[in-house]
Amino acid sequence: MTVHLPAVPGYPQLASALAAAGLTSADVVHLTEYATDFTGLDAARDAALPGHAVPVSRVPVEAIVSPAPSVPYAIGVTAHPGGGALFRDGGDVLRVADGVVYLPSVHTSEGDFREQYRWCLDRIAALLAVAGLGTDALVRTVDYTATATRAEYPRCGRPRKEVLGTGPIDPGAAGILVDVPVAPGAEVALDALALAGPLEVLNPGWARYDTLTYKPAVRGGDKIFMAGFGALDPVSQLALHDGDLAAQTAYVYRSIETVLAEAGATGQHVTHLVEYLTPAAVADYPATAVLRKQHFPNAVVDAVVCSALLRPEFLIETVPTAVLR
Repeated sequence: MTVHLPAVPGYPQLASALAAAGLTSADVVHLTEYATDFTGLDAARDAALPGHAVPVSRVPVEAIVSPAPSVPYAIGVTAHPGGGALFRDGGDVLRVADGVVYLPSVHTSEGDFREQYRWCLDRIAALLAVAGLGTDALVRTVDYTATATRAEYPRCGRPRKEVLGTGPIDPGAAGILVDVPVAPGAEVALDALALAGPLEVLNPGWARYDTLTYKPAVRGGDKIFMAGFGALDPVSQLALHDGDLAAQTAYVYRSIETVLAEAGATGQHVTHLVEYLTPAAVADYPATAVLRKQHFPNAVVDAVVCSALLRPEFLIETVPTAVLR
């Protein structure tokens, strides 16, 4: 069974965190490095995972909320006993475990915003081909762009349609604004997950998704990969509860449960949440812990501070994963 560990506060703590879950470094299938500074992380990773190549997603953040606000970086760890199957393409590696294809984040510094976005999609397609899959196997994308590109962001719709197609199985998606690029000149960084086998869209009748290049959630077998959820009315498309983190969080959690119900699932099936907070939300975030535990009692939570979210009114965006077990 695939395991999401609570975010690890640095590579020196990785071995003990894995051991506490009955795992070793050989079981790791994906790492997400949430960091304010990536200096030295390559060497630290190599020391923590000697001889074990894994796909790595790098996410520049303003600060870490969990596991501890004082750490300069935290590691989101996904592990599966045995470590799955390893694939390589140039300097990139993929791992496939329990049908899920874990990819590294991709970026380029060449071209303008839309050209970079298109390059990232093409690179994801090339990586999937190494595992014998096409872009129709994608279940989630998360893109990281700068606040300055917010007005340009709608331009990514065309390359998404051209590379990913127009459905019916579009992946879930989230768009997060980070003002420190993952590399100089990179206006976009893209993360993606794919799943082998038949897929099903979960949508409780929200018509707004008929014209978008993503869906609220995609189910494959017993796994549900969901989009990013903010406090947005799916009918009027108006942002709700401006300035009120508690009300936004409650609305987001109810929306997630509404989508889960399409698969006969509840919040108890959620195994992992990534929560992106704006700087204005940090002070009030601890007060949402009780609500989170009520809705998602079994979820491991990674919480980080981004620069902003695509809708300026949003204080939080939540990206859930669920397993029907």
